[in-house]
This record gives sequence, C-alpha cells and structure tokens, in this order.
Amino acid sequence: MTIEQFQSLESPVQHWTAVQKSLWYDLKGHWKTAHDLIDQLGGIDAAHVHAYLHRKEGDQWNAEDWYRRAKQDVYKGSLEEEWKELFKRYVG
Repeated sequence: MTIEQFQSLESPVQHWTAVQKSLWYDLKGHWKTAHDLIDQLGGIDAAHVHAYLHRKEGDQWNAEDWYRRAKQDVYKGSLEEEWKELFKRYVG
C-alpha cells in the first residue's frame, strides 16, 4: 500500500494492528486517538510509534524514554520524514 492509498481511506482497516491504526489516525490529524491506541501496549513497534507521537506533541523527555524502550536512536529528522519511515516499516 502506498502512502496515498493509506491516506485516502475513510477509516482504518479492521484487521490492521494497533500500530498501523495509530499511524493512520495520526496522519488524519487525530493525535489523541493515535496515542490512546498504543499507550498501554507492550512491544518495540508500539514503543517506536509512541516515541514519535510524544516527539510530535513536543514532549521531548517522554519521547526519548520511548525511543529507549523501542531500542531506537532519537530521530533527528523532520516529523514528516519520521512518519514516512514508520509507515514503510510498519505498513508498507
């Protein structure tokens, strides 16, 4: 699936993982819904998206903690670039 196809969907696909749904909600401008989907999940994938969401929120300290839990370096590029990398890794 391309980013354009992903973006054009009216709602997330039922069989998607919570991580994939979180990325879709974030893309659609629903940060809180995206965060709520992964807030209590375990696992490296959820921690990685969780880190991105806190970075987007502007909570750098919290984001850095989640990057550590995800075993990822703190992302240094733009939020848009990071979202695209997350999309490639977890959706496309």
